[in-house]
Amino acid sequence: MYESIKPGQPWLDTDGNRIQAHGGSIISVGDTFYWYGENKEKTTGENNIWHWGVRCYSSRDMYNWKNEGIIIPPDTEDETSPLHPASMMDRPHIIYNETTQKYVAWLKIMGEPPYFTVLISDHLLGPYKIINRRVNPCGLNVGDFDLKADDKTKKGYLISQRPHTSIYIVRLNDDYTDVLGEYTEHFPHTAPPDAREAPAYFYRNGLHYMITSGTTGYYSNPSEASAAADWMGPYEIQGNPHLNDTTKTSFNSQITSVFKHPGKKDLYIALADRWRPELPVLAGDKWESGEYSDLIQEKFRRIFDPAAEFVFSPEDAKDMRINSSVSGYVWLPLKFDKDKVYIEWLDEWKIEDYE
Repeated sequence: MYESIKPGQPWLDTDGNRIQAHGGSIISVGDTFYWYGENKEKTTGENNIWHWGVRCYSSRDMYNWKNEGIIIPPDTEDETSPLHPASMMDRPHIIYNETTQKYVAWLKIMGEPPYFTVLISDHLLGPYKIINRRVNPCGLNVGDFDLKADDKTKKGYLISQRPHTSIYIVRLNDDYTDVLGEYTEHFPHTAPPDAREAPAYFYRNGLHYMITSGTTGYYSNPSEASAAADWMGPYEIQGNPHLNDTTKTSFNSQITSVFKHPGKKDLYIALADRWRPELPVLAGDKWESGEYSDLIQEKFRRIFDPAAEFVFSPEDAKDMRINSSVSGYVWLPLKFDKDKVYIEWLDEWKIEDYE
């Protein structure tokens, strides 16, 4: 039994197994929390298995999580399926549509070109049925994304990376299974590592917030927070929210979503993956000083610099096939100085300590 959250420490479910809910989010239904994400139990980096479906866990206290099984299973028979284990399915997001009374799941599929696959279900735990196999919103390329519905208007929004270029925001249609025709773009960059990805949205006190990551593969990098008065922007950049992060790696994590605790007045939790928990051991002093992060960012800058002569080595390719079955999680509460958001490191914290 867990009685607190210890960021970065191994987290086991109630059966004693590693929790496999990467790139995921939390939905609360009544007094129960459901945490879902990529099931990486078979993704060792030594095979072609990118995922083994979407797994979900339930909890009443957000400390102890019961395995509810694989709610979107892999399709092991059809190699062309977006759900085939070798397909690069990432970052599932599920929202509930109050009008249709359906749970709608969007999955990022890193194909050629990448696209979204949309599924629906009558129940959060499934079964899910593919309703829209391939979506490229407004004809755009897709990447890491977030999916939200406005609590008041019930309008849905997709916030997606336009790979290596920008973040765009587009309205969903009424049943949340596709998009409408207009979008706005934000944070333009020409290439990694500066290009933003992994947008995590939340709303607080009349402002729309977004925290994004830089683009350095499975290597962590400095986050960037921003805020806007309107869903569609413009977003004003606030800077890196991670305070005293000398490693320049967002505490060796990448935020995947922000969860507003429904039973607390002002508790917002940044849910992050620690994709490479071994890095602090391997990097030593270079890690603590931030020099290691600087070297990684410079490497990505040269990789994507059209004027530079850079050979993508076998070691570089190997970095994209990590053993994510042992990747961990870093959950930390957001803090606010008026309208500015920031994150402080805590070795341990309790939800009960917040009003």
